[in-house]
Amino acid sequence: MPAKSHGSNLRRGRYSEPERLYLLTSVLLQRRPLFNDFALARLLVKELRVAHEQQQVASLAWVVMPDHLHWLVQLQTGSLEQLMRRIKSKSARQINQYLGTQGPIWQQGYHDRALRKDEGLQSAALYIVANPLRAGLVKRIGNYPLWDAVWL
Repeated sequence: MPAKSHGSNLRRGRYSEPERLYLLTSVLLQRRPLFNDFALARLLVKELRVAHEQQQVASLAWVVMPDHLHWLVQLQTGSLEQLMRRIKSKSARQINQYLGTQGPIWQQGYHDRALRKDEGLQSAALYIVANPLRAGLVKRIGNYPLWDAVWL
């Protein structure tokens, strides 16, 4: 029997605050490494950029790993729930269309952590973009194509 997702537990006590900094993480269903396919990963990246361009968030740093996303944002409008629902829904539709499939792509829920103003944002961004190094996917950050940060 497959392990149960704890996504619904992640929603308890969640509060979205405009102008607040958040580190967001979302995982693909059954941790399928769909984003090993560069074209699929770019479909997600497009949605991250749309959220930034529409001023829903100020996107500060992100990395798309084979089976999950880390994203450092400053929330500008709406709620985290609305933001993540939109990102996951639109990217899932695009991925399904590309693959000729149907059904869920993402695990339910997401993880968020509000950052305090005194926390080092650049340190948080470096932690995010260094994920491919820690995972052994590359030997240098610059060799991994699926990340961005406003400081780097």
